[in-house]
Parts: sequence; structure tokens; C-alpha cells
Amino acid sequence: MKTKYLLRSASMIVLVAITSCSKDFLDRNPLNSVSSQIFWQSETDVQTALTGVYSRLQQNFLGYERVYLDGLSDNAFLDNNTNQGGNMNTLTTGNLSAATGGAINNLYSSPYRAISSCNFFLDNVDKAPLTDAAKNVYKAEVRFIRALAYFDLVQLFGGVPIYRTSPPTADDAKIAKSSAADVYTFINEDLDFAIANLPDDRYTGHAVRGSAKGIKVRVLLTQQRWAEAAGLAQEIISSGKFALANNYANLFKTAGQSSGAGSNNEIMFSTQYLAPNNIQRANQGMDIELGWFSLIMPYKDLIDDYEMTDGRRITESPLYNAATPYANRDPRLDLTIKLPGEVWRNAQGTVWSGSYVSQTTFIMEKYVDLSRAPFTTSTAQSTDQDYVHLRYADVLLMYAEAQNEANGPSSSVYDAVDAVRGRAGVNMPPLDRTRYSTKDLLREAIRHERRIELALEGQRYFDLKRWNIAHIKLPTLKTPAGTTLVFGTNNYLLPFQQSELDNNPQLRQNTGY
Repeated sequence: MKTKYLLRSASMIVLVAITSCSKDFLDRNPLNSVSSQIFWQSETDVQTALTGVYSRLQQNFLGYERVYLDGLSDNAFLDNNTNQGGNMNTLTTGNLSAATGGAINNLYSSPYRAISSCNFFLDNVDKAPLTDAAKNVYKAEVRFIRALAYFDLVQLFGGVPIYRTSPPTADDAKIAKSSAADVYTFINEDLDFAIANLPDDRYTGHAVRGSAKGIKVRVLLTQQRWAEAAGLAQEIISSGKFALANNYANLFKTAGQSSGAGSNNEIMFSTQYLAPNNIQRANQGMDIELGWFSLIMPYKDLIDDYEMTDGRRITESPLYNAATPYANRDPRLDLTIKLPGEVWRNAQGTVWSGSYVSQTTFIMEKYVDLSRAPFTTSTAQSTDQDYVHLRYADVLLMYAEAQNEANGPSSSVYDAVDAVRGRAGVNMPPLDRTRYSTKDLLREAIRHERRIELALEGQRYFDLKRWNIAHIKLPTLKTPAGTTLVFGTNNYLLPFQQSELDNNPQLRQNTGY
């Protein structure tokens, strides 16, 4: 998989020009960044521009930092993350306003930077001497990325300004926000184009048809278009192009993501990195931030949700022993979280014990690559785990959710969940079909499975919101300092920041801020 789209170093000067930013213009690219007379003259130019578009996925929450969004959910507490202005915890304790800044600025601006690069590409690619068929494949990749960016924006902020092309001037960018419904319509238009024109191949670094179909399933779920979501997910399943990895932990490690079989068959789209020139962050990245600085500290509420190996909860299973609470648990618990008393070793047996003390007693292990331990700022220069946006297990669980909501329990729903639970190396027992025999009961089982399977991958925050239970669940938790989490009904949307309101007088603040 590490045959990357990110490195065409001979053209990097042109790439920088194409993706250059203008801060007071929502970082939209000026149309004169690169002269049409010296660019868009060959397929190599198009590929270089495409590289610039993909590189936008490395920024903030479009890349590896997306895992920090689990700290806005009931899964984890976030220690001080200076990369995001050090204020992400304020998003969970009610201190949200037009002046919050930090992470909220990045949640808004980074998608628009991606959209800017996408629009610049789409505005100019027809100048290149390529066949329409070839251009449509490139356009499909770019429209897929644009859909990803707008999907983030609409989930976070609701209705936002839609830019189908690059605004010629800063004044032209000052437009009113469209309704959330119109944003979703635009997203689905882009995804439909991508589905129609992307190659129907396995994923190896560039978006493929399955990537676009999978993200569209997620979009349809968010819109509660259950039958359509189930049908599209079934198309992915029936295609045979993707499969569950044979090693859960390796899905999140460089070596596993690079292997020929197993993990690669499950990953359907990712933000990619490649050492030494495209690492996650100089002197930091996941190994340092998660494995050393312990910035993501899972809540006990998440730990307690992992079942025993007999498929029962810890409150029900005879296997549970309070004296050894982590024995006989779903194997994904130990593969996702460093548990109290656990010793981390690299392949040579060297112990890594330098992690900062967790305020919850738990540390995130998923995405920490112990093959590089002991961690130093030097080992950070090798940190290039790809962040996985979409994998086949998610598609199976989305199918189960959509099909259950559309038609209630069926063998296909149980089978999809059981496949995820029973993957090699996890081997959890199938769902009890007698116990989960109704739509409502099965809904809770599916939601539980999503939490466990996708824990600390950045999905939980969006799941809680689309299920409309964030305002119910989050206030039941407290931070390690004893502060109750705050999430009101107005917090389903984030506030536009004052700088954006000042830059665009047509933009109106969301209700409640």
C-alpha cells in the first residue's frame, strides 16, 4: 500500500504554488497561482496537481489528528493538545462560543483548504491534453475528496457556504451559507460522479469506487436514508473487493498497512504518509503524542463496555473477576488500550516505560507503533502510519445498522455483525439472536459493536450526534478533575468563529451561540 501518491519531489515547487493559501480568503487559492501557459500541459502536470489535492488530507483533523475527535465523545479524555490550540477540552465542558478558537478554527478552515485545492484542480484540468475518460477519473478522485471535506463541514456546522468553483475574488467568496439539506445534495452529487468514474479496484492509495460507495453509505446513514444505505453497502459486500484483515492491530501500524494481503484488503481509504519526507509531524506524530505524551486517555466508561470472551457484559458474565478485571475480555480491549500493569515492548524485547501518567489510568494503544520504541524525537521522523478513514469492518456494521433500521432483524444483519466480531485474532462469539431479537434491541447491539470495533478512530463523536444521543450520554461522564461533561441540544452544531463572521458578513451564526 505504501506506493504513495504524496511524493513527486521534482514537481514540489509547482505543487507548493498550486496549494498556496491566502489567510484572509478562507485559504482559497488565487487563480494566478500557476500560469496556464506553463502548467496543465501534460498528464504529469495533472498528477502533480492531484498530489497537491491529496496532500490536503494531511492537515489537522483530515489526517492523523482525527483520532482526537474521540476526546469529544464518551470514549476518552484529552490532555493538553497544543497542536490544536490546547483548548479541545473546552469543547466538552460547555465553553463554546464564537471566540473559542483553536480546534474549532481548524475544523472549519482545513476542509475549506481541501475544497479550495479541489476547485482549483477542477477549474483547470480541462486545459490538459488528456482524453475525457482520463480526465473524468482524475475529476472523480478530486470530487470524492471535496465530498469528504463538505461532509465534515455539514456534520460539524450544519449549513455552510457552498463553492462549486473557485471564487474569482475575496468579495465573491462572501456568500450566505446553504442549508444542510443543500450541502448533502452537493455531497451526494460529487460522490455519485466519483462512483460512476472511479476504477472498480482494490484500494492502493488512490480513491476507488469502493471508497466512494463506502463514504456515501456513511452519508446516507447520517441522513437516515436506511434502505438506500443498506443497498449500497450490500453492493460493496457483494463485490468481493474488500475483506476483513487477518490481524486487527496491524491495521493501524506501518508494516501491517504495507503488507500484500490481510490488512490491505480491509482498508478502503486513508490519509497516507511516507517516511522520511512525508511523516505525520516533525518531532511528534502518533507514536510520540499517543504513546509517549499520552494525550488520549480513554475513559473507564469505554473500558467497561468491552465484553467478556463469552460475549456477555462484565455485569453479567461469570468470567469477570474484579481482582483481575482485564482477563478474559474481548481481545480488542488490549489491542486498543494500554491497560494498567501492561508492559510495552518492541520486537527486540526492549521495554518502553516512558509514557506520561494517564489521568484516567488508561492510555491509547491503537495506532502506536511499538516497533519504533523507545520513542524519541528522532524516531518520530519514521512515524508514517496511515490514518484510516474507511475500512471494510465499518461497511459491515453500517450495513447491519441500515438494514435493521429499514427492515428489522434478519440473518444478513446478524451475519454482518458476527463477521466483525469473529474476525481472525478476535474470535468473539456470535450475537445471541434470541436476546437481540427486536429492532430496538438489535440496534443497541450494533451501536455497541461500532463503539468497540472503531474505538479511538475518530468516529464515535459523529455516531453519538447522528444517533441524537450525545446530549443524553455525554453529561453522564466527568473529566478526571470531576467536571461534568456538557453537551446541550445546541451543541450538535459548532459555532462559527468570529473571524469567519467578520470575513464573511453574509455568514450567520448557528442558533444558541
